[in-house]
Amino acid sequence: MKWTKFYLPDAYSPTMEQLVYFHDHTMSIITSITILICILLNSLLWNKLIDLNMNEHQMIETWWTILPTIVLFLIAIPSLKILYSMEELINPTISIKSMGHQWYWSYEYSDKFCKELESYMKYNKKNDFRLLEVDNKMKAPFLTQIRMIFSSSDVLHSWTIPCLGIKMDAVPGRINQSSLMIKKPGIFMGQCSEICGTNHSFMPIMLESIKLNKFIKWISYALSDWN
Repeated sequence: MKWTKFYLPDAYSPTMEQLVYFHDHTMSIITSITILICILLNSLLWNKLIDLNMNEHQMIETWWTILPTIVLFLIAIPSLKILYSMEELINPTISIKSMGHQWYWSYEYSDKFCKELESYMKYNKKNDFRLLEVDNKMKAPFLTQIRMIFSSSDVLHSWTIPCLGIKMDAVPGRINQSSLMIKKPGIFMGQCSEICGTNHSFMPIMLESIKLNKFIKWISYALSDWN
């Protein structure tokens, strides 16, 4: 994703793929309506035949009530499907808890093991991404169903990674959850999307997607170092 691009980032999760398809579907409808209105306005501007005695037209009024209703249904039904699919949890393999702090993130792997790490923003070096590098990346296996749990220890935060199509508020005193499945290996970046204080811009998110066997090895090494 570069500054000169005006379209959405590449999708690396099923949720983001559905959101991109829904965006294209909605934009096609909006573009069709805009073109139709432009054609009608153009015909009205250049049309010199005016019937001053026509005060109403029942058929036209009926159709301009029915057609917008059909268009709204065409937009609302896919939107509701995506909304409910984003909230659905399908037999998650692991659970990862993300806690928001002022101003860093902590991650806890507490399903079949207990491992917690804190993720602070790193100062920029030569080849680092500006304001996006962290000292401890969150690691997760790809092609694996993951349950993400979010909360906060102080104020309202928001855990967001755009190319994975996930954005969930971390609310103090409350636990929110969302499902996540990454389709490819790689490093995915995001930032807190809720204004949480003076250092809001300095709590980035960096997720590294790796193979499941490498993830298990990483967890076992981390537990041995912890013990």
